[in-house]
Amino acid sequence: MTDVAERPAIEGFAHDRFAPVREVFEANLAGGADVGASFCATLEGETVVDLWGGWADEARTRPWERDTIVNVYSTTKTMTALTALLLADRGELDFDAPVARYWPEFAAAGKENVKVSHLMSHSAGLSGWKEPLTTADVYDWEKMTSLLAAQAPFWEPGTASGYHALTQGYLVGEVVRRITGKSLGTVFRQEIAEPLGADFHIGLPAEHDPRVADLIPPPPGAAISDGDQTELQANMSRNPGIDVSETRTRAWRGAEIPAAGGTGNARSVAEIHCILANGGVAKGKRFMSEAGCRKALELQIEGTDLIFAGPARFGMGFGLAGGAVPLPNPNSIYWGGYGGSLILIDMDARTTISYVMNKMGATTQGDLRGLGLAMAMWTALGVT
Repeated sequence: MTDVAERPAIEGFAHDRFAPVREVFEANLAGGADVGASFCATLEGETVVDLWGGWADEARTRPWERDTIVNVYSTTKTMTALTALLLADRGELDFDAPVARYWPEFAAAGKENVKVSHLMSHSAGLSGWKEPLTTADVYDWEKMTSLLAAQAPFWEPGTASGYHALTQGYLVGEVVRRITGKSLGTVFRQEIAEPLGADFHIGLPAEHDPRVADLIPPPPGAAISDGDQTELQANMSRNPGIDVSETRTRAWRGAEIPAAGGTGNARSVAEIHCILANGGVAKGKRFMSEAGCRKALELQIEGTDLIFAGPARFGMGFGLAGGAVPLPNPNSIYWGGYGGSLILIDMDARTTISYVMNKMGATTQGDLRGLGLAMAMWTALGVT
């Protein structure tokens, strides 16, 4: 265990206006809330805060560098949603269409009227698989999608949300594959990440493994699969179960798991979502129309989520203001990953705010570390 004096210095920059954000970031690392982390924020398309520091491993032998990347679990879903929004903006995907228009086999077991929008808003009734699965099955795209296509919904689609923690990526990803003939990770890379020079990967090439920070699991007894659960919650979280150590394997990193397997840092997450925060333009390139971006704000479903057992408001692939996470501006969207990673996209302030880390909490939608940084950012912007 190192002491504070041995901790690597915080690196990066924060414009003077956002100095309090740096102070919060430093405090999280100095106080032990974080082991290693990065934070990035953009405003009007300009990166105004880009910080990183701490250690990339639990043993504190590898400093967290500028190009350190880490698995961000469900923050990956925002990249999957953005890819779908891009196709919809081009007229290749209709969110109101039945999934079976693109994926005919999906019409089985009474799902012929399930819409693509239901997949995007966790309301398709497919929060998990009925067939018993192993971790190895996660890497078998054909098996995972075929089982979902054949399966009857757990509840009537469109009537409630129930977080599709792992299934959403296969569902939306297969629709994208049927439309484009390419995997979702490939479309995301070719159409979004590479044009932006963004270091985010859904399916990480092996040459990047040395840059990946090790996720540190939550304390025993704090995992999201612990405690009393409904049958639906247990199915989602235990079939297959969550094994954080799996994220250190080549199999996990190399696979395309579009709901949970993305690898990146706060800079790449924040700069990619400039597309949505700035009316479709990022780094001087137009990716989408402003109307296509604002499609993400359209409320699809709200109420008590059957998996979270708490309030949820889902737009087209993102959480909306007024759900579990308070947001100061109404035209804001967000999502986070198991352990604490977070992305907030404020279309009113035209800002993106992202935090990623390796020391995991037990939360599924970000936690107080990321939200505390976001609050400091909003305060500096004069947003309350």
